[in-house]
Amino acid sequence: MTDSQETRSTAAQDTGAGTTPSRRSVIGWGGAGLALGAAVAGGAVAMTRTGDDMDPAGAAMGAAVDFHGAHQAGIATPVQDRLHFAAFDVKSDDRDAFVQLLKDWTEAARRMTAGKAVGDGAYGGLPAAPPDDTGEALGLKPSRLTLTIGFGPSLFERFGLADKRPEGLVDLPKFPGDNLDRNRSGGDLCIQACSDDPQVAVHAVRNLARIGFGKVAVRWSQLGFGKTSSTTPDEQTPRNLMGFKDGTRNIAGTETDRLKRFVWVDGNDGGKEASWMAGGSYLVARRIRMNIETWDRTSLQEQEDIFGRDKGEGAPVGKAKERDEPFLKAMKPDAHVRLAHPDANNGVAILRRGYSFTDGTDGLGRLDAGLFFLAYQRDVRKGFIRIQQQLSRSDALNEYIQHVGSAVFAVPPGVRDQDDWWGRTLFSEEA
Repeated sequence: MTDSQETRSTAAQDTGAGTTPSRRSVIGWGGAGLALGAAVAGGAVAMTRTGDDMDPAGAAMGAAVDFHGAHQAGIATPVQDRLHFAAFDVKSDDRDAFVQLLKDWTEAARRMTAGKAVGDGAYGGLPAAPPDDTGEALGLKPSRLTLTIGFGPSLFERFGLADKRPEGLVDLPKFPGDNLDRNRSGGDLCIQACSDDPQVAVHAVRNLARIGFGKVAVRWSQLGFGKTSSTTPDEQTPRNLMGFKDGTRNIAGTETDRLKRFVWVDGNDGGKEASWMAGGSYLVARRIRMNIETWDRTSLQEQEDIFGRDKGEGAPVGKAKERDEPFLKAMKPDAHVRLAHPDANNGVAILRRGYSFTDGTDGLGRLDAGLFFLAYQRDVRKGFIRIQQQLSRSDALNEYIQHVGSAVFAVPPGVRDQDDWWGRTLFSEEA
């Protein structure tokens, strides 16, 4: 579509009249690809980049995060305030249709992260046909929306992809204390939507699910609020629902060397079958239920001993400031920080993007609340699994938490330009 066509399409939505319905308005989202004309939700947007080029001032104004790049946005990107995470099951065995869905999703994600409506928009089209966009984000700013896709192990049982499953995409072992709900675990693929506006994040997942109707179906989803880790250490460290600062030593989005070492997959990782993952990462998602009521009746001293930090400043035991280097031997042997620290795990680090959640009650008068843990790493075997094996055996915090949901995904590299699409490196030889 030309610039003049885009202008006419936008103008038609502004007036709600005087437009000729496009073929897409009649047939909906499907195999023909995506129309590019749409209204801009919230007017013009300023673009900010991630990582070293991050513009904090633009982020504070609700600007857009650039969708294109060597890595997917939503990993090292400054963490937003809200989350809508959804895992999907694939319902079609038609490889060509699935590839087209990935292309359609990519174009929709490209538009939504820029603050634009999906396709021909939410109104102004043929009255007898459903609109391309559900409309609840009209007038809202992009709010730093990022959309990140991942592929689960079960996807590689389809579409002739068995020999493309990378060695790093392993099934997680059962850890001591796990009480996993099958209905909140697994998935053929996932979408992570992060934004500073919850409605923008929900709108994004809702529209991708709508576009995928008949080809994919939501298996489970999770809303999150109150980021519990930050990739911008110059900001105040957020707190989890237990009241403690979380993610003090998290990898920063500007730490290029640490990102390369611990987060981004190298082209030589995992052999030839994993070459398509170069520039990507591996995501572990865990729904961790907190025994809030028990924790709230625990003494302050015991709480601080369990974490190995004081509750006010966040300083490690025996130190004065949050970012003072911890002296691990000063902590109790089962303190959470002592067991999770890189020095206790052969130097291993992971990048965390967790969120708090509260999902009502469990029917017994207790809050169904906790941490939706998201961690990115270069290799799940050397990252999450190694750390969690130690924590699940000995962490004093285990008395107050339980892992009730789990999933792992291979997160492909970023969409580099307008002609690229999610999963191209995986499907390019066959598409």
